[in-house]
Amino acid sequence: MPNLSPDRQDPILVALGGAIRRARIKKGLSQERLALLADVDRSYMGRVERGDNVIALLTLARLAEALGVSMSELMADAGL
Repeated sequence: MPNLSPDRQDPILVALGGAIRRARIKKGLSQERLALLADVDRSYMGRVERGDNVIALLTLARLAEALGVSMSELMADAGL
């Protein structure tokens, strides 16, 4: 379930979402294209990038693969 209140967003989720967004932009992908490549809903992709959703490990793995990076690279970019 999304946590749509900015006052309740977990800093870890916001940092990870930012790392995913930066990697997506660096690859020149739209949210829609990344969602398609990773087999996730486009609206879910937006919520992940904003830190509104807790991302499952398997989804993170699929996003990393679609971005051509490792999960550890995403985590390092997020400062985690």
